[in-house]
Amino acid sequence: MMDIALPRNNEMEFARIASRLGTKKLYFLYDFEEFVNKKAQHTDLIQKNHDIEIKTGFIVTQKNLNRAAQHSRLLAAKSSDSDRMLIESKKIKIIYGLEETHKKDRLHQRASGLNHVLCEIARKNNVIIGFSYGQLFGKSLPESSIAMGRMMQNIALCRKYKVKTITASFSQNPYELRARHDISRLFAMLGMDDKNIRESSSQGF
Repeated sequence: MMDIALPRNNEMEFARIASRLGTKKLYFLYDFEEFVNKKAQHTDLIQKNHDIEIKTGFIVTQKNLNRAAQHSRLLAAKSSDSDRMLIESKKIKIIYGLEETHKKDRLHQRASGLNHVLCEIARKNNVIIGFSYGQLFGKSLPESSIAMGRMMQNIALCRKYKVKTITASFSQNPYELRARHDISRLFAMLGMDDKNIRESSSQGF
């Protein structure tokens, strides 16, 4: 099983906790602009001290997408006003945080950041939609309820249009990591079936 984290000089702690939770592969995503001037911390040493495989990639934007693509094949993007362009680029592997849009939900439809047009482009270009269980922690009950409702809508869209999905922490805090069986139960409640859950917890890049 795998997970994705956004470390801030706490890679060793992420690896320690993830290993204890049974995670076999851990992806560290770094902001590309911050990474230009410093390398990822001791990934070889981390792997040596923990029974876990470490991979690294970049979080990119429209402005640095082409430069980042010259350095890594694993490019991820956090949802922004450039979602369509990034998905159409065929260069990113993952887009996440779609539910964090600041738009207000409509009466009969949630502003979930995803629609049928983006789903069709993502499926065509083999872009994975990331669902961040980490964003559900540390929020007030109303905020968590809104995020869960938007995730439910996006999960339904991904299932309908057969878009690949991934469930991961996407967190800067290693103490927000959870055991995979707990995450599976959470996303089962949000609308994923057994096949979705298996595939979303074991995607490779």
